[in-house]
Amino acid sequence: MDRKPAVAGKFYPDKAAELQTEIERLFSTATPGKCKNVRALIAPHAGYIFSGGVAASAFAQINREAKYKRVFVIGSSHTAGFKGASIYCEGDFIMPYGKEIVDTKLGKKLTEDYPSFFSSNPAPHIHEHSLEVQLPFVNYLLKSGYTIVPIIIGTDDPTICREIAKALKPFFIEENLFVISTDFSHYPGYNDAKERDSITKSAILTNDPSILLKALKESYQKRIKGLSTSLCGASAVLVLMNITAGNTKINYSAIEYKNSGDNSYYGDKERVVGYWAITVCEESLERTSVKKTGDEFEVSAAGFEISADEKESLLRIAKESIDVTVLKRGKNRIRVKDTSGVLSATCGVFVTLHKKGRLRGCIGRIESNIPLYKAVEEVAALSAFYDSRFPPVSPEELKDLEIEISVLSPPVKVREISQIKPGVHGIIIRRDNRSGVFLPQVATETGWSLEEYLGHCSRDKAGIGWDGWKSADIYIFTATLLQ
Repeated sequence: MDRKPAVAGKFYPDKAAELQTEIERLFSTATPGKCKNVRALIAPHAGYIFSGGVAASAFAQINREAKYKRVFVIGSSHTAGFKGASIYCEGDFIMPYGKEIVDTKLGKKLTEDYPSFFSSNPAPHIHEHSLEVQLPFVNYLLKSGYTIVPIIIGTDDPTICREIAKALKPFFIEENLFVISTDFSHYPGYNDAKERDSITKSAILTNDPSILLKALKESYQKRIKGLSTSLCGASAVLVLMNITAGNTKINYSAIEYKNSGDNSYYGDKERVVGYWAITVCEESLERTSVKKTGDEFEVSAAGFEISADEKESLLRIAKESIDVTVLKRGKNRIRVKDTSGVLSATCGVFVTLHKKGRLRGCIGRIESNIPLYKAVEEVAALSAFYDSRFPPVSPEELKDLEIEISVLSPPVKVREISQIKPGVHGIIIRRDNRSGVFLPQVATETGWSLEEYLGHCSRDKAGIGWDGWKSADIYIFTATLLQ
């Protein structure tokens, strides 16, 4: 039983020629590709007149020469709630331009292997629009030679989302593409939407599902006028983030944002829906060579030269971002007069908070594709409000906070542990899509030996056991510390 279109002629043109023209028009104004090795993307699913441009910017990050064997198209149900997820296995998807071939064999195998949370019930797919609207973009780029795996999730239970992620993780490989379908905030005012959507986006970019869950809970508790959800496809995004969490080669990048209020003809700024294009790319950490000089190995992992003025600016940005977040003055924009020099660099950064000498929050990104001053603004707010190990910083605590910014050099893979200098080098330990990170100051603060430094990171952060580092890839980086 092939699935017939549910929203052709409503969300997008129902004639093949008109649809082709519309897709070409959307791609002509899309944000040019910024990523390499696209493994997944998050794209909106509203009518093309509202969100088509943002969706095109997400798909435009894919290399036109890329070949994918399967495209997993995953969304959250808009029509019914049910336990687990439904994989369409009854036939193919009929579209105005022809058929999208479904990998029914794989779909049926998943439902047989995981019957507690996967079903082949076609009913949730019949009237669902969130997967269907993605397919013209997929077809335009990939043309042929691929199959699709359509999955609709009927629950927002984080535990079930983790189980779904475990089942799908073996398929998160280079030959497959994951398309996650979601809009962001629904029905707040224009400015409230921009604020909440930025917070939700920043939480997603951390690649930490617990931070996203905390951000979504906080949005609900704020009771913003008109806001019914901050992320309508939250379960689909959680599945993706549970697949990628802890993988230091995976980099989430925000590409473009708009909301329905930006539409010049139909935009209602009193009641809007938000749209983000986000890509997930696999980047190689091996960027710098290691050369041998005599009996010593020289590892290039140079830090940054940061002037006193730049240091002052970054610490001020971090403090103002924390104040704005904690005091809930989200509409007060942080102003930065000069964004040249190091402030415009794209590099990893962590913001660590201490209160009376004790850790109070720490969140960061090993790598980043946005200017440093913007990255500091984002992770500072996350450190204060969304570190899952601590409750949100309260207004009363602000006066006691000590802020520390670590600006990271690009990671470099080491060949021998003798190349690692505790207190100088931070480490990343990675094996089997599990990884752990320690900043350089961890070794200094704890007084650990090199093997203790590696052992604690391997066991406590990567979760691969005390000696797991011996069979893992190890990377080093330096951090320029601002405090």
